[in-house]
Amino acid sequence: MNSRFDRDPPGDSATDAAFMAAAIAWGRRHLGATAPNPSVGCLIVRDGVIVGRGATQPGGRPHAETEAIADAGERARGATLYVSLEPCSHHGVTAPCADAIAAAGLARVVSAIEDPDLRVAGRGHAKLVEAGIALRTGIGAPEARRLTLGHILRVTEGRPMVTFKLAETADGYAAAGEHDQRLMITGAAANNRVQMMRATHDAVMVGIGTVLVDDPLLTVRLPGLEARKPLRIVLDTHLRTPVGSRLVATASERPVLVLAGEGAPAAAQTRLESRGVNVERVRLGAGGHIDLPAALKALGARGLTRVFSEGGPRVGSAMIVQGLADEVAIFTSVKPFGREGVPSLDAAARGLLANQKKFNLLEEGFAGIDRFRFFERRG
Repeated sequence: MNSRFDRDPPGDSATDAAFMAAAIAWGRRHLGATAPNPSVGCLIVRDGVIVGRGATQPGGRPHAETEAIADAGERARGATLYVSLEPCSHHGVTAPCADAIAAAGLARVVSAIEDPDLRVAGRGHAKLVEAGIALRTGIGAPEARRLTLGHILRVTEGRPMVTFKLAETADGYAAAGEHDQRLMITGAAANNRVQMMRATHDAVMVGIGTVLVDDPLLTVRLPGLEARKPLRIVLDTHLRTPVGSRLVATASERPVLVLAGEGAPAAAQTRLESRGVNVERVRLGAGGHIDLPAALKALGARGLTRVFSEGGPRVGSAMIVQGLADEVAIFTSVKPFGREGVPSLDAAARGLLANQKKFNLLEEGFAGIDRFRFFERRG
């Protein structure tokens, strides 16, 4: 699909698609580390050979295009640049990438999608055309949108994208009874995949029930990823987070944010804040719980673009039903629980996941012996 800015013949679509797929894959390198900016991938290709690579750097700058241009050097002149998101056109902390592309003498740009940020929104593409650079858009657009979804939702809806993850037994339970021990559902391979997923998000979010029952750390615990420290978020209407929990005990080392209701006790907030926990109050919704759209708007205002929700059955079901779970990852054990437990999802949420007009089953397979399904919300 070409845009109103396209000026070159269609060319070799298969070649363009292959290099764009590689650029998008390169952009995944820093997912979870570039907020509030998107993680963008960029390649520079000359005579069929990649001569420059760039991805948005941790912290959001430098941008992918300038990294790729610096990597290519003089080899960029006359080459083609592939980028997963429209190059920026406005002066911010750095000069516009569209200007840098023109200055480097690139002959052609293949850009996957337009940036909905109103400071760009087609102006970057227009600048390239004005500079006499051949432009092609739309190649790899679906995958580029997935890569950039957190940025897209933050600038269009004011909220981050949400990946909801759950683990369930073969007979559909996420936990045992209220006073039973924590239920260990999935094996090492699935658990390691979850760790990787945490590392590609800006924040990991749970509900207070998970904190009270499991006392989680919510950290990334894989070799080589020690530098990844996603914000740890607790949805805690009444500020019941224990000061002796592992989250609070490590708040000075890895950040913790508790989203509380407006009527939560001030004394509880003071206790948590004295131990390094950040507390923000948001309005309540139906049933007296944290209003999830309001909570996500608060996170978007903080610059978060990607949130990994491990919030348990109630939070997860609400996210799906309210149209806030953009991706859903379900790990299913081969073993049934064998007795009554806590259902992993309520009937309404499970019905929506099964509705192909609402969710697309993007991927399925196995992580070790555990089944894995990855859903994408439509629309």
